[in-house]
Amino acid sequence: MRPLIHGATYFARLHEELMALRAGDRVWFTDWRGDADERMLPAGPSIGELLAGLARAGVQVRGLIWRAHGERVSSPISGRSNEILGRQINDAGGEVLLDQRVRLFGSHHQKLFVIRHSDDPSRDIAFVGGIDLCHSRRDDADHAGDPQALAMDSRYGKRPPWHDATLELRGPVVADLLTVFAERWNDPHPLDLRTPYRMLVQRLAHMPRHPRPLPESAPPPPPLGPHAVQLLLTYGVKHPPFPFAPAGERSVARGYAKAFARARSLIYIEDQYLWSTEVAAALAGALARNPELQVIAVVPRYPSSDGPLSGPPGRIGQLRAIRMLSRVAPGRFGVFDLENSTGTPIYVHAKICIVDDTWITCGSDNFNRRSWTNDSELTCAVLDTSADDRAPSGTQTGHDAPRGLAHDLRAQLWAEHLDLNRDDPRLDDPAAGLELWNTTADALDQWHASDRRAPRPTGRVRHHTPEPVTPFQLLWAVPISRLVMDPDGRPRRLRGTAQF
Repeated sequence: MRPLIHGATYFARLHEELMALRAGDRVWFTDWRGDADERMLPAGPSIGELLAGLARAGVQVRGLIWRAHGERVSSPISGRSNEILGRQINDAGGEVLLDQRVRLFGSHHQKLFVIRHSDDPSRDIAFVGGIDLCHSRRDDADHAGDPQALAMDSRYGKRPPWHDATLELRGPVVADLLTVFAERWNDPHPLDLRTPYRMLVQRLAHMPRHPRPLPESAPPPPPLGPHAVQLLLTYGVKHPPFPFAPAGERSVARGYAKAFARARSLIYIEDQYLWSTEVAAALAGALARNPELQVIAVVPRYPSSDGPLSGPPGRIGQLRAIRMLSRVAPGRFGVFDLENSTGTPIYVHAKICIVDDTWITCGSDNFNRRSWTNDSELTCAVLDTSADDRAPSGTQTGHDAPRGLAHDLRAQLWAEHLDLNRDDPRLDDPAAGLELWNTTADALDQWHASDRRAPRPTGRVRHHTPEPVTPFQLLWAVPISRLVMDPDGRPRRLRGTAQF
């Protein structure tokens, strides 16, 4: 397993693997949003051109993209992005489906790419993470933004800087990920939900009501490397039920709960939201149980859409979560946001969690109730088993901790955010991390407060202070947040509890 930080890194690796495919090879992917014209390289082909070209060359291309709520019946010029991407690939001989088999007001949010080679299973590879095949994602460590940008809150500028991550995986886990894809693909319920409008959208996209059967599965690739990977999933309870998850699935939430219960030194989080009482309660419980534990969270400075109506429901959950965690563990919890060298905020879309430099997750889920109970999500939890062999006897944290995958990933992220060299010894001690982050954020906040007269201090991190929600806004923002933006997809007997 190898972490790929930034969309530009991921798109370059995906382009490299796709260009090596030949007739008879297979590609399966799922996505929340795909833009057919999004370029994978600055001067390279678009994702639609590349996948359509593979389909014409005899590569089997299958895809499941969420058919977003409210999608309009439209022409290829003004149509929605997922429909256009699917149509381009289908017209070339592939099969990409708009999948609406979700809970009401839910979504298919999984981001998965599986590539299998007909002549050499050892070359099979998969990618899982938070990066969609769409506009705004192709950014790099300089965070100047993707030239093909989506419109967001104006404070992010015309080319919003974007921080994201995904995982590159090889070995038997590739077959496990294909099973996840096959379960959704083989769901016998119709894709269009049997309404005239939905049926028309499917027809305009040249998509059937039911998928064609998948080809016979190949044996899993051979074992490779020291990383133990567990797939964590979310499926909400719905009617008709998912045949592979009739009572839903919430292993994402349960995985985090177990990891937090074992945390001793540091929980490091990069997340798009960090809200919901249930999520905050899981972190608060870990902080209350262990007085040595610290939590560092990195989130966007502003919601992607922070208007008069969209902003308060998006901020209220985060404000409550921050208050809960700060009250439970004053001085041991810090929440930060990022900016690039010009002072433009960086939109944090990454979904990463690292516990005690031992256990990491990266996938599609966010730290909110929607991702833990309602939407279709896929996350990889990873342990570097070789780190156990390198750990000194009786020592698991601090300067003597094993230098494995989780440590290296955290050090890479911190070096970028704090503007430190990768060999800086301050990156080696997670227990001292919060002090380092606070010091760096204090300096940058003070520089901004002094009208930037002195040289800019090092680092990209600032203390996160969400705009408050007024008492009047609370009257309508709370129900919208709970029912629409952050719904509960658990069985009725579990709603209102801390159980998953």
